[in-house]
Parts: sequence; C-alpha cells; structure tokens
Amino acid sequence: MPTSPLVAPLRGFALVEYENRTLQLQMRMCEQQIDAAFFTTEPEFRYFSGFKSQFWESPTRPWFLVVPAEGKPIAVVPEIGVSGFDQTWIDDVRSWPSPQPEDDGVSLLATTLAEVSSRYHRVGAMLGPETHLRMPAQNFAALQQILMHHELVDVSTYMRDIRSVKSLAEIEKIRFACGVAASGFEFLRGHLAVGMTEREACKAMHLEMLRLGADSCPYLISASGKSGYDNIIMGPTDRELNDGDVLIIDTGANFDGYFCDFDRNFGFGDIDPETLRAYDSVYAATEAGLNIAAPGRTTGDVWQAMWTELERGGALSNNVGRMGHGLGMQLTEWPSHVQNGDVELKPGMVLTLEPGMAFAPNKMMVHEDNIVITDAGCELLHDRTWQSMPIIRQ
Repeated sequence: MPTSPLVAPLRGFALVEYENRTLQLQMRMCEQQIDAAFFTTEPEFRYFSGFKSQFWESPTRPWFLVVPAEGKPIAVVPEIGVSGFDQTWIDDVRSWPSPQPEDDGVSLLATTLAEVSSRYHRVGAMLGPETHLRMPAQNFAALQQILMHHELVDVSTYMRDIRSVKSLAEIEKIRFACGVAASGFEFLRGHLAVGMTEREACKAMHLEMLRLGADSCPYLISASGKSGYDNIIMGPTDRELNDGDVLIIDTGANFDGYFCDFDRNFGFGDIDPETLRAYDSVYAATEAGLNIAAPGRTTGDVWQAMWTELERGGALSNNVGRMGHGLGMQLTEWPSHVQNGDVELKPGMVLTLEPGMAFAPNKMMVHEDNIVITDAGCELLHDRTWQSMPIIRQ
C-alpha cells in the first residue's frame, strides 16, 4: 500500500507558469525569425492558454491559438467557447459562429496571423513527427492560399523540447495520478479471483481509481493468456481468468489533464516456471533502467541497459518497438527509448521505463514504471511493483 495518504495537488497553474512557457517558445521563434506560431491540438492549446474543456471530444468545431513573437497568445475560437477564457490568462479572444463549413474560422485565423507576422512573414505550425493538424485538409489548404506570401515552418521540435521538461507543478500532478493507479493495482490484487473476466477486473480497478481521485481513466487495457499474452493493445475482453493464466493491466489515470502510464502483471493458479522467469527478467530490466537513467545519459543508453538484461533472461525479441517514452499531458510523448537513441536526458523529464520481451512463440512479458529525471539520477513516481509475480488462487 502507499506509504502516505494520497493528497491531490492544487488544480491549474500560477500565471507565471504560462508566462514562462510562452517566453520559452518566443525565444526560439525569435532565434529562427518566426513571427508567430499557431496551434490546433488540445495539448498545445492548453499548454499555453490554460483553457481546459471536454468540448475537444467533439470533431465539429476547430480551435486555434496564435502565439506571436511578443506578447500574450491570441485565441481564435468558436463563439460557444468565448466565455471559457474568463478563467484563463488570455484576454484577446476572437470568435466566429461555428459550425460554419464554408469558412470555419480560416479567414479569421489568417487575418490574425497576417496581423502578427508582418516582419519576417514566417509562421510556425506543428508539422513534424508525432503531430497532426486538427483541421480539415481543405481548410489548411485554404489557409496556405490566403497566406501565400508567408512561409510556413515546423515548430514541433521546439515544442517537444519545451514540453519534455516538466515544472514542479506538472510533476506533482503526474505523481498524484501515479499514486492513484498504484493504489488501484494494490486494491485489485486483493479483489481478483479465479473466474473473473478481464472486463470485470478492469472495471473494478477503474471504479477504485475514480474513488481515489482520478478525474478519468481514458486508457485502461488488458490482455491475458495461458502462461503469457501475445497482444497488449486490444482488451479488455470477456475472457475468464483461470488456472495458468497471466493478466496484464496497463492504465493511464488522469488528474487535472496529466497522465500516468504503467502496468502490472498477475498470475492465476499454477504458472509455468518459464513465465515466472520472464517476469523476473523484465523486473531486472526495469532495475537496470532505474540505475542508468540520469542527466547526460541518452534514451539509447536506457534502452541498451534494459535490453542487456532481457537478453540475459532469454528474450527472443522486443516487438513493441521501444522500451518507454515521455509522459505528461498526453499518455505518450516524445522521446522514445529506442536502440541507439540520442536524446539526452535532462532534469524534469518524466518518462516511462517499459521493458518487454517475447520469451516464447506468441508469449510476451511487459513491465512499465514511471520516473522523473532528477539532478542526481531518477526517482520513481509511485511505489515499485512487486518483485515476484502475485499469484491469485482459488
């Protein structure tokens, strides 16, 4: 059980946090002679504005945030959302009566961008890997046509660098989400039973995490199988958990817009010794990751430390493609722990360690923990998993 009661941190952020975030981006923009950048996706929009709404779940209306090279961001949003900015630090809010398919904010966005990009005529947008534009392709083409005398440039590398290093306030939100999930796993360990289904197990844990203070748990998946599992992204299903089965549950509880992301494995009845050895191997691999993750190390160093332990344990392969990633406002963020990865770890980065191995044909074992890089190394953001696989008996 957790060593201390779960105490939720304050919601939201101080004004200075938004000022610092905006200034960091503006410094990079000025270095590259970029007049303004615009954002269309929820994490980036919220990161600079503080605007938090469930309305993003609707695909009907586009939302835009313009960050000029100097001054506060400018919101260009549907009229239905204007009042929501009373709770943010944004005071320049421009709107149109969306939905309006013939011109759903495109001309207003173009006018705003032209107004703040008259010096270099260079406008930034999220155009790189692991990004997307949350606007119809036809609308983006129309925007390019209106701004035909401007150069559109990618600012995704600046954004990933800025967002990858978390503030203390961000880390505390993630730590709380992690504590909720860790307590949820402990609860589940005491309530699992032979004969339950994957779906029943996940639902019990989901309810407990909500009770403990999670705002939501939009990511809660499971997989199970005799002596292991071969797919970790599709469940939960109505498959019953019986003797010899191994169940993995991977969850991303969310608090105030920040995620955790880690998993736990459970055995039912008599488990094949080869499966137990695989569990020991991924546990040892996580230890290796914990020991090497520190400022100055790289994502490739972390990958290699974990893979060395997995190979020692008889791993046939790692078919997940990476062994961990960034974490924060999104369930998965840049960077990834990959072979020969060259991203340098910095204090304040929140990352997952996720060693996984195929230990027999169609049999996997995966483990995941959440850490923050500190000045001296790294720190787990939740209680360590069980050193031996917990066994649920009749």
